[in-house]
Amino acid sequence: MVILITGGAGFIGSHLSEQLLQQGHQVVCVDNLDEYIYCSALKRENLSALAQYDNFIFIKADIRDKAALQQLLVDYQCELVIHLAAYAGVRPSVMEPEKFFEINVNGTLAVLEAMRKTGVRRIIMASSSSVYGNSAARIFKETDAADQPISPYAASKRAAELVAYSYHSLHQFDVTCLRLFTVFGPRQRPEMAIRKFIERIQAEQPIDIYGDGQSIRNYTYISDVVNAFLKAMDKPQGFGVYNIAGPTTTSLLETIEVIEKQVGKQSQRTYKPEQAGDMRQTAADISKAQQELGYFPQVEFEEGISRVIDWMMRESSKQLLVACK
Repeated sequence: MVILITGGAGFIGSHLSEQLLQQGHQVVCVDNLDEYIYCSALKRENLSALAQYDNFIFIKADIRDKAALQQLLVDYQCELVIHLAAYAGVRPSVMEPEKFFEINVNGTLAVLEAMRKTGVRRIIMASSSSVYGNSAARIFKETDAADQPISPYAASKRAAELVAYSYHSLHQFDVTCLRLFTVFGPRQRPEMAIRKFIERIQAEQPIDIYGDGQSIRNYTYISDVVNAFLKAMDKPQGFGVYNIAGPTTTSLLETIEVIEKQVGKQSQRTYKPEQAGDMRQTAADISKAQQELGYFPQVEFEEGISRVIDWMMRESSKQLLVACK
């Protein structure tokens, strides 16, 4: 199959591209190598690992460029679009909401329009657990309301889902939205909590804890997320939304304790007020994904942390992680 992946040079995109290439698919990766969220040198490093595959094609382009996307879809006869390109992060979205809506909503609209004009009708989209907001539910289900986002990032991801639904309704698109719960693993963005905690605890530098440390996250290891996308490829459908999460939930303080144990050092903690837009809890009911996609997460949180630490130790010798902080 010929698959166009937007944001293919990023954290999730590079891992997914690698797996698809190994399975023999042709991957057309579209990425503008933007510097806004994190250093483009890390994305170029991801691309260098993919360039060894003959069935990999990289095109530097912006997803808002509908003409460029249309040309790519036609030239390479793409059969499926996996849409990952987005600005991610709650806190930067609070500071600059316009940028997040421009990329996450208008960018998604541009992708859908390019597909409509070229006859491509299958798309799998990365959405986010943030769409649930501070729901009263302790465990989020896809049937729960997702109409009270508490950050511009969350609002932009929910808006992207709704735009995609309109294309399903009007133009018979097959749309799958995967609501991802706090993905972590090798190649994750420098500002993500787990990576920052590992770096600072190893260096015996203070870590910032916002709130009382009891916030809950349903961390999901990257290989499980990749598997969810592969499962979604095998099940075309009219419109579907699925929670994709790891096997257990972990509090912020528990997360730090796991890292301390594996690093072999105690953290120096600085407590600060909760940040605007941060969710108190994200915990997923994944029964729908289990039943309809056959998705079952395999990597426990502690094992995932061990793999991230091993990766960071290997990569630190290249000095790239240091240069891109």
